[in-house]
Amino acid sequence: MAASFPDSVNENDIGKAKFIGELLVPVAPFDQKAGRETWTVAFAPNGSYFAWSQGHRIVRLIPWEKCLKNFSIGHNGEATNASSPRRLSRRNSNGGQEIQPADEPREHTIDCGDIVCGLAFGSSVPEKQSRCVNIEWHRFKFGQDQLLLATGLNNGRIKIWDVYTGKLLLNLMDHTELVRDLTFAPDGSLMLVSASRDKTLRVWDLKDDGNMVKVLRGHQNWVYCSAFSPDSSILCSVGAGKAVFLWNMDKLTLIRKLEGHHNDVVSCEFSPDGALLATASYDTRVIPSFPPPSPIFAGGANDRWVRSVSFCPDGRHLASITDDRMVRFWSIEEKAPQAIGSLSNGLCCAFSAEGSVLATGTRGGSVLFWECPRSVASLQHMCRMSIRRLTTTQQVETLAIPTPLRDYLTYKII
Repeated sequence: MAASFPDSVNENDIGKAKFIGELLVPVAPFDQKAGRETWTVAFAPNGSYFAWSQGHRIVRLIPWEKCLKNFSIGHNGEATNASSPRRLSRRNSNGGQEIQPADEPREHTIDCGDIVCGLAFGSSVPEKQSRCVNIEWHRFKFGQDQLLLATGLNNGRIKIWDVYTGKLLLNLMDHTELVRDLTFAPDGSLMLVSASRDKTLRVWDLKDDGNMVKVLRGHQNWVYCSAFSPDSSILCSVGAGKAVFLWNMDKLTLIRKLEGHHNDVVSCEFSPDGALLATASYDTRVIPSFPPPSPIFAGGANDRWVRSVSFCPDGRHLASITDDRMVRFWSIEEKAPQAIGSLSNGLCCAFSAEGSVLATGTRGGSVLFWECPRSVASLQHMCRMSIRRLTTTQQVETLAIPTPLRDYLTYKII
């Protein structure tokens, strides 16, 4: 429960993270055994659904707007009942008591057939064609409204589901060990990357009926996590080793390795403008890279492991889950957390599409939700994000602009 902060910061002066609600799972005697962990939580890119692996092969797909209404936060960010966060059981959610209009998103319970270790949403843009241009016929014709859920299983298989119907579409089989993480390219191409304990990343083209495009090799041990840059051109992968790998996803080749961690790296994510990369490690540090790496959290004498890190869509905040039973909300502008909350047995975290809520998964199979600290972004920051969405660090370095402005755009000055 102890954590280290800058010497000038008193932990008691840090704000308390606002807990707003919880999704619970049924409790039975067998649930006390391994297999009930929530290894992954995810929000659909369009904000329509929330998914979590609640243990024992089961994934829940819940309409997010419906879920959010039951919590102590409003759609405009105003608290509705801050003093009494809601705890909702999903035990009887399909009991037939509630009649939903046909056009409303429906809740689904998916039995994946094995323990679910990773999941990810993917959405389709029709203009993005398959890389396999020589094949004119495809089994699946993914339209603009297509929303898919990929689940990575303990047996090495990947199953692809239609989110709106809950039906199984594809069963991808090539990994030889557990699939720990999945990520879709955010450009709507339905390019899927899987990370596995078999030491490989595999690239799948779902617009080509799920055919495997490439095996990315380089990791010497388990691969824990991977993440696309917002423009889908770069993939970051991390695993049981100290290095962070960067891949060119146009050429499907390794760009370089980033150094800085001293133990296994378990989580990674790009900032919304693609200028920053956050990585988290069992060496107790969260490191934002691009510019040169610098740690923002250390576990102190207890050496508590960092389990997960996630960037908020506002580009100014990120969250970390650690084994000191804490969830922390950071600002890229500060050395100490903006807010901290008590979280036992946390494993993973993800921000909602609009950035107002953080979901955290636990070893017990439940999900806890937190309100993200809010503040008005400066015009400078919004301009920087707009520029960096379209301009790489190398391009900014060549601009004929004053050095202070160049340093600000490259995040050397926050």
